[in-house]
Amino acid sequence: MKSVALTAHPRTVAKRNQVKKLRASGRIPAVIYGRHGKPQNLELVAKEFSNLLHNAHSEHLLLDLTVAGSAKRLALLQEIQHHALSGKVLHVDLHEVKENEKVTITVETEAVGVAAGVKTGGGVLEHVLHRLKIRALPKDLPETIEIDVTALEIGKSIHLGEIKAPAGVEILGDKEISVFSVAAPLTEEQATAAAAAADATKQPEMTKEKKEEGAAAAPGKPGAPKADAKADEKKPAEKKPAEKKK
Repeated sequence: MKSVALTAHPRTVAKRNQVKKLRASGRIPAVIYGRHGKPQNLELVAKEFSNLLHNAHSEHLLLDLTVAGSAKRLALLQEIQHHALSGKVLHVDLHEVKENEKVTITVETEAVGVAAGVKTGGGVLEHVLHRLKIRALPKDLPETIEIDVTALEIGKSIHLGEIKAPAGVEILGDKEISVFSVAAPLTEEQATAAAAAADATKQPEMTKEKKEEGAAAAPGKPGAPKADAKADEKKPAEKKPAEKKK
């Protein structure tokens, strides 16, 4: 992975209202940490950082960081916190690394080509494992792992252990985990059943409530009208005929 130059500045503000003002001034709060030094609060110029992300293939970046008043530091872009609605960058985490020490990160998997089972058999390519863990020197880290799926037939899968890693990269994890697979196309009966199941889940709950109310109103036979208890109370009791005297 080629390093990208970025300039940062030491940050002294830490309270919530101060950080809010910092963002309003066009700066992004950040922090750099690692096992070779103490964590340091930084701030980045929002426009410069946005341009850097815009020109990058992914958010996995190796930064050649220049911090005002100190020596250059090599860092991985560890995490970016975005605003839930606007998508605006709120905070950046940087992980300091050394050129001669291997690091472990997660990268995205990307399919290359059209699977044979999709092209000739009408199957569906399933992306099972979107991210995988790798270990390498910072300079050897890839932004993504590309996987050739052109030979993949219906019912077949590409497992973690079958992926050819880039030079200097070690792929970590269970070798039997599927990364990509091709599923057979749905038959007409299966498609109809799936559509019916989807429609059933969309039925309003009101129908169920009405049925429950009806059941509560008729404890005897389903649908039978409830007897009028008050009417029975008002009905005069039948008199027994008097016994004749002997």
